[in-house]
Amino acid sequence: MENSTDEIPIYNPDLLKQLDYAALTNLKYSTPRSPQNPGNSLIMRPLCAADYHKGFIELLRQLTSVGDVTPEQFMDHFQQMKSCNGTYYITVIEDISISKIVAAATLVVERKYIHACATRGMIEEVVVDSGYRGQQLGKLLMDTLTLLSKHTLGCYKTTLQCTEENIPFYEKFGFKKDPQVYMQHRHKP
Repeated sequence: MENSTDEIPIYNPDLLKQLDYAALTNLKYSTPRSPQNPGNSLIMRPLCAADYHKGFIELLRQLTSVGDVTPEQFMDHFQQMKSCNGTYYITVIEDISISKIVAAATLVVERKYIHACATRGMIEEVVVDSGYRGQQLGKLLMDTLTLLSKHTLGCYKTTLQCTEENIPFYEKFGFKKDPQVYMQHRHKP
């Protein structure tokens, strides 16, 4: 990476190098995949401030409503998240041949007082660009964030929210539908 503030990652990229994919027994890849080798011309790494200009916000629009986000808003939010050291692990896959973010997922670590001051990992905003689906990038992101949560960060559990139609995808990673009822109160801006 260049030595620029735009290239400073949201978390330490060495954490990705420490992951042991041998710990995964439930999933096999049709071609070898890892953070160091996600595919031809692809790299996996933490989100950087420069990713605004590499299509990160446009990628999120393939998942949900994002709204208008200016470069200044993105940078301000990035700096706030980065300052919460050990909380936000936004991981992206970039196609370096075209400088475009083509997949992303977020792991948020929540500190608790329960379970002897344990931490819980929450996976959110898993998205793969429509032109890159079928290349096992979502699978790689899920495996990566699950390993990061469990083995590297020591979370006592990892949770996620998804629609009914996405349950079969996440069950492949050992996630189970919880009997607890998820509720929300949406606040209009």
